[in-house]
Amino acid sequence: MNTRYSYGGDEHIFVEVDEEMSLGAFFKSLSMTNAVRESRIKGVTEICPANASFQIKFDPDQISPGDMLAELKRLERTAEKADSTLKTRIVEIPVLYNDPWTHETLMRFRERHQDPKATDLEYAARVNNLGTAENFIKAHSGAPWFVSMVGFVAGLPFLYQMVDRPRQLEVPKYLRPRTDTPKLTVGHGGCFSCIYSVRGAGGYQMFGITPMPIYDPNQKIGYLRDFMVFFRPGDIVKWKPIDRAAYDQAVADVDSGKFAPLMRDITFSLDEFQLDIDGYNRKLEGALYGH
Repeated sequence: MNTRYSYGGDEHIFVEVDEEMSLGAFFKSLSMTNAVRESRIKGVTEICPANASFQIKFDPDQISPGDMLAELKRLERTAEKADSTLKTRIVEIPVLYNDPWTHETLMRFRERHQDPKATDLEYAARVNNLGTAENFIKAHSGAPWFVSMVGFVAGLPFLYQMVDRPRQLEVPKYLRPRTDTPKLTVGHGGCFSCIYSVRGAGGYQMFGITPMPIYDPNQKIGYLRDFMVFFRPGDIVKWKPIDRAAYDQAVADVDSGKFAPLMRDITFSLDEFQLDIDGYNRKLEGALYGH
């Protein structure tokens, strides 16, 4: 990887870990931002990770730009020598694919889409040579996804599919953005999947909706009482297709305080993953489901 550093005025350094998106680049960016946080460098005021890059904000009265850059390069050398493991968690996210709410929305914005005569799922299946929407759903939910970044919209996770590059799903965003997207829509743009944490404008293809809230500024939902944002970089997600009855039950359980996400603490090894991707994904599923 060819890491590049650039100054953004007197208070920011932008770090591009690699020009190409990859799990290795995400992992290195996460390792470096964790190292900056753990080092407690005097003068650092904000750490902003973003996929295969990150930005550091610092107080130049406490640390000079040159010294800040030197610290980052030192931490990069340390990160490159460090063990490629990450203590994280794997989470099951239920999804009602082809739901009525995103379907109604996508039909209202057909004139902004590449293929006005097809649904987003049908279009995604075609451009990925998967034939049918059902085949696309199997490919989308068949392998885990790595949370590379959380942000842009409060609590929104960007997820990168954990398969070899030729099998990764890629779907372009809408030709022109929508002015509406239902809350908790599961979308996709480029090589990233996401969950819209709130209702609002958007441009990602819409595949379904999850009943599981991922952002609660009022912190009334049980599993969000300690922190209003559910996801954090490094989380691993396994989508679970569900039917309408299961969706309605999950919504009722959320409302009554009974819903609890299925998740397990794990130690992820990038080296082991890259040696046997499919085998390691089966290991991750075994850790999640206890088999």
